[in-house]
Amino acid sequence: MFLPFLALAILLIFSPTTIATTPSEIKNSTHEIFNVKESIAQLDTKPQTPFENQEEYHVDNEIEQESGNLKLKLNLIHRDKLQIPHFPYNNDKVFEGRISRDLKRVSSIIHRIENGGVNYRVKEFGSDLISGMDQGSGEYFVRVGVGSPPKNQYMVLDSGSDIVWVQCQPCTQCYHQSDPVFDPSLSVSFTGVSCGSSVCDRVENSGCHSGRCKYEVMYGDGSYTKGTMAIETLTFGHTMVKDVAIGCGHSNSGMFTAAAGLLGLGGGSMSLVGQLGGQTGGAFSYCLVSRGTDSTGSLEFGRGVLPVGAAWVPLIRNPLTPSFYYIGLSGLGVGGARVPISEDVFKITELGDGGVVMDTGTAVTRLPSEAYVAFREAFVAETASLPRAPAVSIFDTCYDLDGFVTVRVPTVSFFLSGGQILTLPARNFLIPVNDKGTFCFAFAPSPSKLSIIGNIQQEGIQISFDGANGFVGFGPNIC
Repeated sequence: MFLPFLALAILLIFSPTTIATTPSEIKNSTHEIFNVKESIAQLDTKPQTPFENQEEYHVDNEIEQESGNLKLKLNLIHRDKLQIPHFPYNNDKVFEGRISRDLKRVSSIIHRIENGGVNYRVKEFGSDLISGMDQGSGEYFVRVGVGSPPKNQYMVLDSGSDIVWVQCQPCTQCYHQSDPVFDPSLSVSFTGVSCGSSVCDRVENSGCHSGRCKYEVMYGDGSYTKGTMAIETLTFGHTMVKDVAIGCGHSNSGMFTAAAGLLGLGGGSMSLVGQLGGQTGGAFSYCLVSRGTDSTGSLEFGRGVLPVGAAWVPLIRNPLTPSFYYIGLSGLGVGGARVPISEDVFKITELGDGGVVMDTGTAVTRLPSEAYVAFREAFVAETASLPRAPAVSIFDTCYDLDGFVTVRVPTVSFFLSGGQILTLPARNFLIPVNDKGTFCFAFAPSPSKLSIIGNIQQEGIQISFDGANGFVGFGPNIC
């Protein structure tokens, strides 16, 4: 299980050349002291939200609406905190399950990009056309009220998806979720979408059944959702957002266990970001709080949430896959020194391959093999004094830190476009994989030219998207 390490504060200091970190924990700019003992102790963290008590997690959501500008703030909860009926918590299975989900997530993202976002047919849906939105299930949940009166549901946060959907009654096939399945017949605000509506025109590969707009999405890991489109009210805290187009899934299967559905935050018009449009100015910000703590992360919408003092980097759009948020990455650093890797390794090709995607649903950052090998070897050279351990799952660089209280490790950095450098705290790249003191370098080679910056590397850093102006910001706040 990838639990957090010591609560290192991240003080992001921005200049043309650095986004520096944790002055209290770093002996110098090239190395820092990492608390091994505390990291292992946090592996004992159990789910904090048993089924009967999960309701408490939505009470602190905040909403402000002034002069037509909408500002939303929601709590983010990691899926490992949820405990649901029929699925008793088993700490020994958490690591294995997370790696399995992560492999499927990465495979599905690459599949989508390599197919240029085009649609494909799958056996499960017969001859129906299936949307090319084939991401995985994600790792973080938000609490959202669906319908009127609102029924609170946990929904997967997905920055690479362009649809909002929940499981709906009557359910011909539904997976287990932590809340009762949403019943649209009990909602006075639920309105079906007709086949000829503008909403149906915007749904990728929509169909028509009995006059109602039909949607079907097949994800790359074999998960799917299938049902009808509707206009519904979503409630965040105590404030309602009306007329949101959602998918009402009557047949669903896959890795979404615990969540009721998916809250898409991608770059398309049908994502929540796209639908809120002018109300939030295409702006949102999130903090993925570290695992193993009792606190929650946050997800905020609205231009008012964009921080002053962030390091802003241009977003790069790939027309073949407009749902994903690409950023410019020029290189990697270890121990304060830049690793010799060509910038071309991280660029999007004319065919739409490659590039660097920010993704909330992928846990472990993936890098093209050429970049990963050079990066890993630089890290290994700087940690030669630490005892090695055998490879674990997708991790080929692991250490036996049993018996250590602290260790000195090199800093790891992302060289971003425009000269910015994002230096990560050690807990974002050296992670415990068991309670026996085995820690691994939390990066892996990509099976393609695509790089994916995963949520382990994003933890604790405020990340903001200014879609209207085409920028992503890092910091300056911590979470």
